[in-house]
Amino acid sequence: MDNELMRESLAELIGAFVLVFVGAAAVLVVDKFGVLVPALAHGLIVCALIYTYGHISGAQVNPAVTLGLTVGGKQDATKSAYFIVAQFIGGIIAALVLIAVFPQDNPGVADFLGGSAYNFGQTKGFLTDDSVWTAAVYEAILTFFLVSAVFQAAAYGKAGKLAGVAIGFTLAASILAGGPATGASLNPARTLGPALVAGETAYLIPYLIGIFGGGIIAGLVHGNVLKSEE
Repeated sequence: MDNELMRESLAELIGAFVLVFVGAAAVLVVDKFGVLVPALAHGLIVCALIYTYGHISGAQVNPAVTLGLTVGGKQDATKSAYFIVAQFIGGIIAALVLIAVFPQDNPGVADFLGGSAYNFGQTKGFLTDDSVWTAAVYEAILTFFLVSAVFQAAAYGKAGKLAGVAIGFTLAASILAGGPATGASLNPARTLGPALVAGETAYLIPYLIGIFGGGIIAGLVHGNVLKSEE
Protein backbone atom coordinates (compact mmCIF):
# COMPACT_ATOMS: atom_id res chain seq x y z
CA MET A 1 0.00 0.00 0.00
CA ASP A 2 1.45 3.38 -0.93
CA ASN A 3 1.41 6.31 1.45
CA GLU A 4 -1.46 8.10 -0.27
CA LEU A 5 -3.73 5.06 -0.18
CA MET A 6 -2.83 4.51 3.47
CA ARG A 7 -3.71 8.14 4.21
CA GLU A 8 -7.03 7.85 2.40
CA SER A 9 -7.88 4.55 4.09
CA LEU A 10 -7.11 6.03 7.50
CA ALA A 11 -9.49 8.91 6.75
CA GLU A 12 -12.17 6.36 5.88
CA LEU A 13 -11.53 4.39 9.07
CA ILE A 14 -11.78 7.52 11.23
CA GLY A 15 -14.81 8.75 9.34
CA ALA A 16 -16.63 5.44 9.74
CA PHE A 17 -15.70 5.40 13.42
CA VAL A 18 -17.21 8.85 13.93
CA LEU A 19 -20.36 8.01 11.98
CA VAL A 20 -21.02 4.74 13.81
CA PHE A 21 -20.18 6.17 17.23
CA VAL A 22 -22.45 9.19 16.81
CA GLY A 23 -25.19 7.21 15.08
CA ALA A 24 -25.23 4.35 17.57
CA ALA A 25 -25.14 6.75 20.52
CA ALA A 26 -28.18 8.52 19.09
CA VAL A 27 -30.04 5.23 18.67
CA LEU A 28 -29.23 4.26 22.25
CA VAL A 29 -31.65 6.98 23.41
CA VAL A 30 -34.22 6.58 20.61
CA ASP A 31 -36.85 5.12 22.97
CA LYS A 32 -36.55 8.24 25.10
CA PHE A 33 -36.47 10.93 22.39
CA GLY A 34 -37.83 9.35 19.20
CA VAL A 35 -36.57 8.85 15.65
CA LEU A 36 -35.84 12.54 15.03
CA VAL A 37 -32.67 12.34 17.16
CA PRO A 38 -30.91 9.57 15.18
CA ALA A 39 -32.11 11.08 11.89
CA LEU A 40 -30.55 14.43 12.72
CA ALA A 41 -27.45 12.85 14.27
CA HIS A 42 -26.69 10.72 11.21
CA GLY A 43 -27.52 13.44 8.71
CA LEU A 44 -25.52 16.13 10.46
CA ILE A 45 -22.45 13.99 11.11
CA VAL A 46 -22.32 12.74 7.51
CA CYS A 47 -22.54 16.34 6.33
CA ALA A 48 -19.70 17.31 8.69
CA LEU A 49 -17.56 14.32 7.67
CA ILE A 50 -17.86 15.20 3.98
CA TYR A 51 -16.46 18.67 4.64
CA THR A 52 -13.84 17.32 7.04
CA TYR A 53 -12.45 14.34 5.11
CA GLY A 54 -13.89 14.81 1.63
CA HIS A 55 -10.70 16.39 0.33
CA ILE A 56 -8.70 13.37 1.49
CA SER A 57 -10.75 10.29 0.58
CA GLY A 58 -14.12 11.56 -0.55
CA ALA A 59 -15.53 10.76 2.91
CA GLN A 60 -17.46 7.77 1.64
CA VAL A 61 -17.53 6.20 5.15
CA ASN A 62 -19.96 3.57 3.86
CA PRO A 63 -19.12 0.29 2.10
CA ALA A 64 -22.33 0.47 0.05
CA VAL A 65 -21.36 3.91 -1.25
CA THR A 66 -17.85 2.70 -2.00
CA LEU A 67 -19.11 -0.37 -3.87
CA GLY A 68 -21.65 1.73 -5.76
CA LEU A 69 -18.93 4.12 -6.89
CA THR A 70 -16.83 1.15 -7.99
CA VAL A 71 -19.46 -0.55 -10.13
CA GLY A 72 -20.40 2.87 -11.50
CA GLY A 73 -16.86 3.40 -12.75
CA LYS A 74 -15.93 6.21 -10.38
CA GLN A 75 -13.28 4.38 -8.34
CA ASP A 76 -10.89 1.50 -8.93
CA ALA A 77 -11.45 -1.82 -7.19
CA THR A 78 -8.16 -1.89 -5.29
CA LYS A 79 -8.79 1.42 -3.56
CA SER A 80 -12.37 0.40 -2.85
CA ALA A 81 -11.26 -2.84 -1.22
CA TYR A 82 -8.97 -0.97 1.18
CA PHE A 83 -11.70 1.57 1.92
CA ILE A 84 -14.30 -1.10 2.69
CA VAL A 85 -11.99 -2.94 5.08
CA ALA A 86 -11.13 0.36 6.80
CA GLN A 87 -14.80 1.30 7.10
CA PHE A 88 -15.75 -2.01 8.67
CA ILE A 89 -12.86 -1.78 11.13
CA GLY A 90 -13.84 1.77 12.06
CA GLY A 91 -17.44 0.71 12.66
CA ILE A 92 -16.50 -2.23 14.88
CA ILE A 93 -14.10 -0.13 16.96
CA ALA A 94 -16.76 2.55 17.39
CA ALA A 95 -19.30 0.03 18.68
CA LEU A 96 -16.79 -1.37 21.16
CA VAL A 97 -15.82 2.09 22.41
CA LEU A 98 -19.46 3.13 22.77
CA ILE A 99 -20.36 0.24 25.10
CA ALA A 100 -17.17 0.89 27.07
CA VAL A 101 -18.22 4.51 27.58
CA PHE A 102 -21.90 3.72 28.18
CA PRO A 103 -21.98 0.20 29.68
CA GLN A 104 -25.32 -1.47 30.19
CA ASP A 105 -24.79 -1.92 33.94
CA ASN A 106 -23.80 1.71 34.62
CA PRO A 107 -26.27 3.24 37.12
CA GLY A 108 -26.02 6.65 35.47
CA VAL A 109 -26.96 5.21 32.09
CA ALA A 110 -29.90 3.34 33.61
CA ASP A 111 -31.11 6.47 35.42
CA PHE A 112 -30.85 8.56 32.27
CA LEU A 113 -32.78 6.07 30.18
CA GLY A 114 -35.46 6.08 32.85
CA GLY A 115 -36.71 2.58 32.17
CA SER A 116 -36.25 2.72 28.40
CA ALA A 117 -34.79 -0.43 26.89
CA TYR A 118 -31.00 -0.45 26.60
CA ASN A 119 -29.67 -1.15 23.14
CA PHE A 120 -26.26 -1.17 21.50
CA GLY A 121 -27.18 1.16 18.67
CA GLN A 122 -28.30 -1.65 16.37
CA THR A 123 -29.97 -0.75 13.09
CA LYS A 124 -33.18 -2.73 13.42
CA GLY A 125 -36.89 -1.98 13.55
CA PHE A 126 -40.31 -3.58 13.78
CA LEU A 127 -39.82 -5.46 10.49
CA THR A 128 -36.46 -6.94 11.41
CA ASP A 129 -37.48 -9.92 13.51
CA ASP A 130 -40.61 -11.12 11.71
CA SER A 131 -40.08 -9.89 8.12
CA VAL A 132 -36.33 -9.61 7.76
CA TRP A 133 -36.27 -9.90 3.96
CA THR A 134 -38.93 -7.22 3.69
CA ALA A 135 -36.71 -5.09 5.89
CA ALA A 136 -33.77 -5.89 3.60
CA VAL A 137 -35.73 -4.72 0.54
CA TYR A 138 -36.63 -1.52 2.38
CA GLU A 139 -32.96 -1.01 3.22
CA ALA A 140 -32.06 -1.55 -0.46
CA ILE A 141 -34.51 1.13 -1.57
CA LEU A 142 -33.28 3.66 0.98
CA THR A 143 -29.65 2.88 0.14
CA PHE A 144 -30.44 3.46 -3.53
CA PHE A 145 -31.65 6.95 -2.59
CA LEU A 146 -28.46 7.69 -0.63
CA VAL A 147 -26.00 6.40 -3.24
CA SER A 148 -27.94 8.24 -5.95
CA ALA A 149 -27.42 11.47 -4.03
CA VAL A 150 -23.71 10.70 -3.68
CA PHE A 151 -23.38 10.16 -7.43
CA GLN A 152 -25.22 13.22 -8.63
CA ALA A 153 -24.34 15.67 -5.86
CA ALA A 154 -20.71 14.67 -5.26
CA ALA A 155 -19.28 12.30 -7.86
CA TYR A 156 -20.72 14.39 -10.72
CA GLY A 157 -20.37 17.61 -8.77
CA LYS A 158 -23.91 18.86 -9.47
CA ALA A 159 -24.42 20.23 -5.96
CA GLY A 160 -21.08 22.01 -5.82
CA LYS A 161 -20.10 23.00 -2.29
CA LEU A 162 -23.53 21.94 -1.05
CA ALA A 163 -22.90 18.26 -1.82
CA GLY A 164 -22.45 17.47 1.86
CA VAL A 165 -25.74 19.14 2.70
CA ALA A 166 -27.60 17.25 -0.05
CA ILE A 167 -26.18 13.90 1.05
CA GLY A 168 -26.74 14.58 4.75
CA PHE A 169 -30.33 15.63 4.12
CA THR A 170 -30.94 12.50 2.04
CA LEU A 171 -29.65 10.30 4.87
CA ALA A 172 -31.68 12.14 7.51
CA ALA A 173 -34.87 11.93 5.44
CA SER A 174 -34.31 8.22 4.81
CA ILE A 175 -33.92 7.56 8.53
CA LEU A 176 -37.11 9.48 9.26
CA ALA A 177 -38.87 7.35 6.64
CA GLY A 178 -37.38 3.98 7.56
CA GLY A 179 -35.97 4.18 11.06
CA PRO A 180 -38.92 2.65 12.92
CA ALA A 181 -39.31 -0.13 10.32
CA THR A 182 -35.73 -1.28 9.75
CA GLY A 183 -33.39 0.99 11.67
CA ALA A 184 -32.57 2.67 8.34
CA SER A 185 -28.92 1.69 8.32
CA LEU A 186 -28.08 2.25 4.63
CA ASN A 187 -24.53 1.38 5.66
CA PRO A 188 -23.06 -2.13 6.20
CA ALA A 189 -20.40 -0.80 8.58
CA ARG A 190 -23.07 0.97 10.62
CA THR A 191 -24.99 -2.33 10.89
CA LEU A 192 -22.11 -4.74 11.46
CA GLY A 193 -20.33 -3.12 14.39
CA PRO A 194 -23.29 -2.72 16.78
CA ALA A 195 -24.78 -6.07 15.73
CA LEU A 196 -21.57 -7.92 16.61
CA VAL A 197 -21.25 -6.12 19.92
CA ALA A 198 -24.89 -6.84 20.79
CA GLY A 199 -24.54 -10.48 19.76
CA GLU A 200 -27.52 -10.13 17.43
CA THR A 201 -26.42 -11.43 14.05
CA ALA A 202 -29.49 -13.23 12.71
CA TYR A 203 -30.48 -10.27 10.53
CA LEU A 204 -26.99 -9.45 9.29
CA ILE A 205 -26.92 -11.42 6.02
CA PRO A 206 -30.28 -10.14 4.70
CA TYR A 207 -29.40 -6.58 5.70
CA LEU A 208 -25.98 -6.73 4.07
CA ILE A 209 -27.46 -8.18 0.90
CA GLY A 210 -30.12 -5.48 0.81
CA ILE A 211 -27.82 -2.56 1.57
CA PHE A 212 -25.04 -3.64 -0.79
CA GLY A 213 -27.68 -4.47 -3.40
CA GLY A 214 -29.15 -0.98 -3.23
CA GLY A 215 -25.68 0.53 -3.60
CA ILE A 216 -24.84 -1.66 -6.59
CA ILE A 217 -28.10 -0.86 -8.38
CA ALA A 218 -27.57 2.86 -7.81
CA GLY A 219 -24.02 2.57 -9.11
CA LEU A 220 -25.13 0.82 -12.27
CA VAL A 221 -27.99 3.26 -12.89
CA HIS A 222 -26.06 6.44 -12.27
CA GLY A 223 -22.80 5.18 -13.71
CA ASN A 224 -24.43 4.19 -16.99
CA VAL A 225 -28.06 5.19 -17.58
CA LEU A 226 -28.09 8.52 -15.72
CA LYS A 227 -24.45 9.33 -16.25
CA SER A 228 -23.78 13.04 -16.08
CA GLU A 229 -21.00 15.22 -17.41
CA GLU A 230 -18.63 15.93 -14.55
